[in-house]
Amino acid sequence: MPISYPRLLLCGDSALVVEFGNSIDPELNRRVLAFDALLAQEQVPGIRETVPTYRSLLVHYDPTIVAYAELGAKLMDFATREGLPSRRGRHWRVPVVYGEEFGIDLEAVAERARLSPEEVIARHSGAEYRVYMLGFLPGFTYLGGLDPKLATPRRQEPRLEAPAGMIAIGGIQTGIQCIAAPSGWNILGRTPMRTYHPSRDPIFLIEPGDHVSFFPIPMREWDALDRAAEAGEWVAEMVDP
Repeated sequence: MPISYPRLLLCGDSALVVEFGNSIDPELNRRVLAFDALLAQEQVPGIRETVPTYRSLLVHYDPTIVAYAELGAKLMDFATREGLPSRRGRHWRVPVVYGEEFGIDLEAVAERARLSPEEVIARHSGAEYRVYMLGFLPGFTYLGGLDPKLATPRRQEPRLEAPAGMIAIGGIQTGIQCIAAPSGWNILGRTPMRTYHPSRDPIFLIEPGDHVSFFPIPMREWDALDRAAEAGEWVAEMVDP
């Protein structure tokens, strides 16, 4: 029996999920983010936090303020409205040092795709990506729009620590990992940009609904840009959509 969307899912005793579909799709993600913006605008009593994903919105709430049935009815009413407000995302140009010790999986990705490392860099940096969501770690940016030729399965043996600033491929996605952490993604390069910086305003530089493109920089520029980013500078460029 086909599932009717949007649908409401129970998530423990103090959270609900409103699901808009079951695929990675820009229009689905736009609806999720528009729904999230509407809830922020309406300031529904009892909602503590919302977490947008590719195709759904997780809503944490205080059950001592609002009951499940009441909140669920409100959420479904909002989710089925026509003409939800849409946020116009920004476009970021992000510098990347590709290859060698900064991109230790570049050669393997190139070999699997039957391309040269230079062709992989050109294809990866030549695309424009949609920021679908943040998750897993503070500032971890999940990007859609990867050239299908570059799609690469995650590593069978994850690394115990992948470097901060990692630009990597995991399946049909590419991503930016701001903090050093375990990872099974394939590392193409690193960026000095901090998507997350706890002492900077804003703490999170890139948001869901934004767009990202990458541009290669030589290794000799890394140290200066890394110091600037650590001091709180954006390093990435924000350009008109």
